Amino acid sequence: MALDPDEYTADELGEELEALDDVDELQTVLEAEQAGRDRKTAREAIHRRLEALGEAGDAEGLEGDTETEGEYEETKEDVGDEAEGEEVEEVDERDEDAGADDESAAEDEEDDDGLSHPTRDKRHVRALDGGDYADMWVFCETQQGELLEVSREMLGKARELMDQFEEDYGNEERVVAFLMGDDCEDLAEECIAYGADVAVYHDDTRLERFLHKPYTEIAAHMARGQGTIESTDWREYDEPRYVLFPATNNGRDLSAKVQAELDSGLASDCSDLYIEENEVSNPVKTGEPGVKKTFEKVLHMKRPDFSGFEYSTILCLDNPGRDFHPQGASIIPGSFDPIEPDYDREGLVIEHDMELDEDWFRVEITEHDQLEAGIDLTGHEVVVCLGRGIADDPTGGMELGLELVDAFEDAELGITRGIVTSAYQFEGHVEEYSKEERQIGETGQVVAPDLYIAAGVSGAVQHKVGMDESDTIVAINTDPDARIRDFSDYYIEGDLFEVLPRLTAAVESGETRLEAVADGSGGEDR
Repeated sequence: MALDPDEYTADELGEELEALDDVDELQTVLEAEQAGRDRKTAREAIHRRLEALGEAGDAEGLEGDTETEGEYEETKEDVGDEAEGEEVEEVDERDEDAGADDESAAEDEEDDDGLSHPTRDKRHVRALDGGDYADMWVFCETQQGELLEVSREMLGKARELMDQFEEDYGNEERVVAFLMGDDCEDLAEECIAYGADVAVYHDDTRLERFLHKPYTEIAAHMARGQGTIESTDWREYDEPRYVLFPATNNGRDLSAKVQAELDSGLASDCSDLYIEENEVSNPVKTGEPGVKKTFEKVLHMKRPDFSGFEYSTILCLDNPGRDFHPQGASIIPGSFDPIEPDYDREGLVIEHDMELDEDWFRVEITEHDQLEAGIDLTGHEVVVCLGRGIADDPTGGMELGLELVDAFEDAELGITRGIVTSAYQFEGHVEEYSKEERQIGETGQVVAPDLYIAAGVSGAVQHKVGMDESDTIVAINTDPDARIRDFSDYYIEGDLFEVLPRLTAAVESGETRLEAVADGSGGEDR
């Protein structure tokens, strides 16, 4: 190759590219850059040169690449130079503006139609420059006086991460649970049993149900260490280093609002976390093109990517002169296992002190209906999931799935979103199994059984998120190129209406030999 991009800074590379008129050679340089240092500014320079030559199509996917930095195949463990977190818009300093003429400001306000500057009155809080950060905070969501299971799962993962943090860095930092509600002191103590070192809670009868404004204000107040000396003297830092929220309906809302209030970033709907240092060369993060900078103690937040069967790794990295903390993530329920509770475990339980504005409670719930408990597909040894492959006979297909479930000692039936949103007509009792409460996937339940049997399931990425942690995955599909084949342990190419009865009979007889029907050797059993 005539031009090796690794030998040049991004600016120098841009100058060298001006002498290249061969599209194929430019494409080779682009591929070398992506396989090597993979610098955003360098890729853009190559892209501009290709456009100048009228061959922008040869850089197909380049612009999309710049928007999904940190995207990797699920087997890749490390993160490249250009990976970075979700950007937070820079906010101008207001110190010099503070002395602006009051009379002029009043005139502007009179002329303001309320639409031209919708955020004029918003007081942005610039992230602390050189602040002091420590600990991993976990928002422990409650419901009807109990901790949600995902709260216990996050505490267990946080405990694992911070134990490893101490081993790697020699610094002992804590897991801090924070929660709010009505009469929640006992739940704070339960958080200690599930791995927290500190549990900070705010008790108020008006907080029995989730409300955006007060929950956001309290959480941000806690994170900043505000309040009475008695409720804050246990810590000596400005804001948490990391913070986790559940990716539930309420958790998703709260995570975005709190992180915005704290002027930091958020990786949503994550399914894995780890902490490592990272070397980057992105000039937005280093302050100078061609310079590399190492960020320490970076929380790597992995989330499913919508482009296919891959994961993006999101990093929340500081800009020069500006810190982004806490590094925040919301966690898909079912992604981690809770630890065994130790009710003799010692920890610090702190009641948070803060005056709550009456205006935050303008909305009052006067009446409510309680839905019946849904179906919990987690915790079973076997899950049988049906997809659109039952379309030829929806009722018959559902019955075959239920018969297979009954053949196992501990199994339950799940369905894909395709069935939930379809117009299939189900007859008799099987109709109750077609409801959304049994849906598996990103917008449904996340399961990780010992055995997952997917019958007539194509394998969309949204469904994969809900089941790819299963120990053994068996797929049944007539399409030899179905995407689910790529992440199945056993793939049976066949009609589920023929395969399910035979599989049920094999389970009932105790003579299951999946190898025989799925080894790809051909024949009628394949």
